[in-house]
Amino acid sequence: MSSFELTGADGGPLRGEVRTAARGADRPAVVICHGFKGFKDWGFFPYLAARLARGGMTAVTFNFSGAGVGPDGESFSEPERFGRATVSNDLADLNTVCQALLDGSLVPGLAVPTRLGLFGHSRGGAVALLQAARTKTCRALVTWAAVADFRRWGPETLAKWRADGKLDIVNTRTGEVLPLYTDCLADLEAHCGGRLDLLRAAESLDVPWLIVHGEVDKTVPPSHAERLYRAVTSGDATLQVVRGGSHTLGAQHPWAGSTQQLEQGVDATVDWFSRCLW
Repeated sequence: MSSFELTGADGGPLRGEVRTAARGADRPAVVICHGFKGFKDWGFFPYLAARLARGGMTAVTFNFSGAGVGPDGESFSEPERFGRATVSNDLADLNTVCQALLDGSLVPGLAVPTRLGLFGHSRGGAVALLQAARTKTCRALVTWAAVADFRRWGPETLAKWRADGKLDIVNTRTGEVLPLYTDCLADLEAHCGGRLDLLRAAESLDVPWLIVHGEVDKTVPPSHAERLYRAVTSGDATLQVVRGGSHTLGAQHPWAGSTQQLEQGVDATVDWFSRCLW
């Protein structure tokens, strides 16, 4: 495992790690995107990355510049960066990581991947979808619990958000209250009908896509997966609903071990990338 640091869309550090069994060998790579209030070391992400690496791929994890997580990789010590986060910045960060990986500058001695796959969870799944649809470098996509629309707030919340200039986001794990300023709202209002339109991205996607969603996901209902799946017109898409699966397929943070539902998702993901990228 090797660490890297790039420059994020907000001008600050973009921190990540690479896991691979053979740094200089020709092999495909998968870039992994965490979701809202997530980070690269949350719960199942290191486990999934290790499984992909053992499966013969290079696995790249990173924190979006607006994740708010500091250099220790665990605490939300950068609340202002979290507050200014936008989906457009997330997309720019993902592109930065992919370009560094593909031009050989991400980690010294790391071979340029033979093929590139993208994985994302929740909001990160939506960002991975946008990247896969707008570039020709992605050859396979897997999303877990991806949203079908970034705009998921009611009118009362939106009105208060605009009036206060921020929305308080509670981290249920730590009890911390993080500010989310109106940068995110302005970004979505400006671009959700265009380049951040997820259903349009699904419609134009032309690479193999595995859509995984927990049957009892209360954070992002399975209807989001069904909407994304129905929007696909030209690509090869498979929808897999995990029976009894929650938003994280039962995974917790701190990591408390795998679950039956998580294993279903991980097995399907490793198999999908193995078949599509080799």
